[in-house]
Amino acid sequence: MFRKILYPTDFSDCAVKALEYVKKLKEAGTEEVVVVHVMDVREMATMATGVAWPGETTVAYELEVQEMMRANAEKKLEAVKMEIEKEGLKVSVKTPDGIPFKEILKIVEGEDVSLTVLGSHGKSNVREMLLGARSLRR
Repeated sequence: MFRKILYPTDFSDCAVKALEYVKKLKEAGTEEVVVVHVMDVREMATMATGVAWPGETTVAYELEVQEMMRANAEKKLEAVKMEIEKEGLKVSVKTPDGIPFKEILKIVEGEDVSLTVLGSHGKSNVREMLLGARSLRR
């Protein structure tokens, strides 16, 4: 039924809970999981803006921060990949740079996924974007 699943993660508690559902979907016929963590360019720019160690340029510092963030994400992604593989599922990992929702939508379109499973903090208007205006839901 859900042959290929997309699992975007930001490593939050909500994303960890969503991972439990991903693993259970093997029983529904899932064969493959595409795990994605988008390196949010806005977050990387904010963390490195205007700061540098003595004797270092801000550009060099920004690159260093980005490399540290990527290394941290890749370490966490490897753990997620191993956890999913233990369930007997094929796993591929993607770490694009960009704005998360835009990159996730690109992957949905390009990967022919049957289902996207992601955690939600309930802090955005995603429900309205996916379900339409409030007046249409009544």
